[in-house]
Amino acid sequence: MTKIVLMAAAFAAMLFGSSIESKAASLVANIDVSSQTMTVSRHGQVLYRWSVSTARKGYITPRGSYRPQWTARMWYSRKYDMSPMPYSVFFRGGYAIHGTGAVRQLGRPASHGCVRLHTANAATFYAMVKEVGYGNTRIVVTN
Repeated sequence: MTKIVLMAAAFAAMLFGSSIESKAASLVANIDVSSQTMTVSRHGQVLYRWSVSTARKGYITPRGSYRPQWTARMWYSRKYDMSPMPYSVFFRGGYAIHGTGAVRQLGRPASHGCVRLHTANAATFYAMVKEVGYGNTRIVVTN
């Protein structure tokens, strides 16, 4: 009888553990506005830490926790003179994480609100999002 109870408890723990794990994002991008960095983790393990540029004075980068809404290999901003936005991962309306050619600005606020990073790093993040899916990706923007 004890063996059956132990097996049932182990099975319940296994089911409970899997359901919690499936609800957690396997890919997390933490954007820290104060340090102008983006840390990318997969299954809790830090893989990358990159310099970014977020909103400069007069603009905002929205804070909060988001899932990607859509992606574009190459997008052109209709709002800002058709500026190129390679490897865009849109997370809130027109706000995206995307590559930039303005690499000298990385590490300090310089954008109209998007999270800019080196185009090679944007390509890496874009590919990871496409691989794991929107539902398994979380984008967290904090002060």
